[in-house]
Amino acid sequence: MPRTLRTTSRTKSNGSGNGTGDKARPITRQRGAEVQHFGTVTRIPNGLSEEVCRASAAALNQVLADTMTIRDLYKKHHWQVSGHTFYSLHLLFDKHYEEQAELVDKIAERIQLLGGLAVAMAADVADMTIIERPPMGREEVPVQISRLLEAHEQILKESRKFGEQADEAGDSGTNDLFVSDVVRTNEMQVWFTSEHLVDLPLVRAD
Repeated sequence: MPRTLRTTSRTKSNGSGNGTGDKARPITRQRGAEVQHFGTVTRIPNGLSEEVCRASAAALNQVLADTMTIRDLYKKHHWQVSGHTFYSLHLLFDKHYEEQAELVDKIAERIQLLGGLAVAMAADVADMTIIERPPMGREEVPVQISRLLEAHEQILKESRKFGEQADEAGDSGTNDLFVSDVVRTNEMQVWFTSEHLVDLPLVRAD
């Protein structure tokens, strides 16, 4: 007498529907309340007071927004540069873009390890930055370079100021980031970029 197999269908809903494949189905379109509001800090046992962490995170976020802006300004000019200096500036702008991108990550990580939240989205960065917004179209090379130098100067001024404030507050890690990374990188880039605005003859000496 043949044996009849009996199967029992047991399904458990995970909120996305019914059926045996539900366990493997991604649960999408989820929304919820923020777990931490921007501008606040979560207490981390790092030896710094919450007040110091909050102040350092706010300063770092301002420099982060400006660093993300100059990073993207370098990429814009990398794509749009033209003229007889195209090749050298095309390469230089991309090199500086990569160096600024590294700074962005370092600054953002410092904010997070202080218990803060790093600004991240382009629209929020645009609201926060103090660097002048360029037009969408192409500009002449001297204007491109001038914009970059003005942005560098803004970042250098605020980084030195914030670095001193962090040092006075006992936040040596933030001070070191401002001085060793942000200031030194921007100073070096200012040197390499500003030399392209020196008005010297290309072929015949005076």
